[in-house]
Order: sequence, then structure tokens, then C-alpha cells
Amino acid sequence: MQLGVIGVGHLAGALLGGLLRSGMAAGDIVLSPRGKGPQRAARDGHVLARDNADLVTRCDMVILSVRPGDAAGAVAGLPWRAGQIVLNACAGVPIAALDVGPATVVRIMPITAAELGASPTLVYPPEPRALDLLARLGAPVPLQGEAQFETATVSAAIYGWAQALIRGGADWSEAQGLDPETARQLVARTFVAAGRMIAEKDVPMDRLLADLVTPGGITEAGLKHLEAAGVPQAWDGACDVVRRKLSGS
Repeated sequence: MQLGVIGVGHLAGALLGGLLRSGMAAGDIVLSPRGKGPQRAARDGHVLARDNADLVTRCDMVILSVRPGDAAGAVAGLPWRAGQIVLNACAGVPIAALDVGPATVVRIMPITAAELGASPTLVYPPEPRALDLLARLGAPVPLQGEAQFETATVSAAIYGWAQALIRGGADWSEAQGLDPETARQLVARTFVAAGRMIAEKDVPMDRLLADLVTPGGITEAGLKHLEAAGVPQAWDGACDVVRRKLSGS
């Protein structure tokens, strides 16, 4: 299978890194000649297409990872054919916005942790060949409609917010005298541990949290402060902002 990538930016770079990490041959990936395509092809041994029409002709599956406003123009007029799959990784760009003729559009939303094989990648519709490819990058999360997909895409923003919280916790710990690398690793691994507990234990989330919140203890004290500061409401509001942006409202 030949895989093409139109739009070799930061996210696509993470996807390429994850695919190579999974054992996919560099020569099986064709890059568009714009952006960072030439540099990545020269560095890692990918094929560099003459133009996007050449890329589409060569490939069975194409990842589209351009700015949302450029998505429709990037695929228009190309020699799409039946049986091809276009993996649309452009946030907020619905299937109907892309004119790819007889090819099939599948929406995906990976995160940069794909580089480590750790991306929970959203997929709609759950096309089997797309799922097989995305399993190389982490755990595909199949969804049953575009409305679900838009709501779930907010998680891609939450991923960034989580990194900001980790940075804040590490910065605070460093300011109190903790070694910077120790602070970074401690806070980051604490977030990983919290996520694994919720993901892997078949226990209601409220109960997991209740088991941690000892009356009069440190977890309760911190949560009360966050609630008094309006953090839960602000978090919900931020999610609402992202959902509206994705829907164009």
C-alpha cells in the first residue's frame, strides 16, 4: 500500500514519526512537495511527489493535514478514483466539504502523541483499512456520526490543556526548590497514572475520585479551592468554546 500525505506540518510530522516507529517502510509513504515535504523526504527516505496530482495517482490512501481553510482547495480537481481513502485530519472540516469524486473520505483526529504510538485517534466512519493504519499510531476511537466526532474532537484541545497543567505543576514545584527534571517527570507521570486508573479500572469515575478525597485531606483542600475559584465552570466553558469553533458557530 502506498500512503500519501498532503500537508507536512507539525501534526503530519508526528504521524510520520509514528508510522516509521511502527515499522512502516519510509519508501511506502509519498509526501507532497510543499511545506516540509522535501526536508522530510530527504531526511527519512520518503518518496517526494512532483505535485498533489502525482501523489494522488500513486497512492491508495491519502492523509490530508492542511489548515482547515485550505482543505477544500487542496483536494479539488485531483485525479481521485474509486477505492481510495482520504483521511481528513483537518479539524472542523466535514466530509461534505471535500470534493474527492469517487474516493471515500474518513475523518480522523490524531494528536501528536502518535509519534510515540500513543494517540487515541478519532475515526468516522470506522472504515476497516483506516482503522488498521491508525492502529499503528495508538488506539483508534471509532465514532458513529459527525456530531459525535465534533464533540469528541474537543479532546484534542484538552490534550493541549493537560500539557499546560503539567507545565504549570512542574514550574510551581521547581519554584519551590525541586530539581527541574524531577519536577517535569513527576507531574507528567502523575497525569499518566491518573489517566490509566480511569481508563483501565472498571469503576465509576466518581467513585475513583471519592476514594482519593479523604475528608480534611490534601486532595479535598485543593479541590475546594479550585471549585471556589470557578475552575470547573471555566473548564466547561473552554470546551464549549472549542465545540462552537469546530462547528463554525
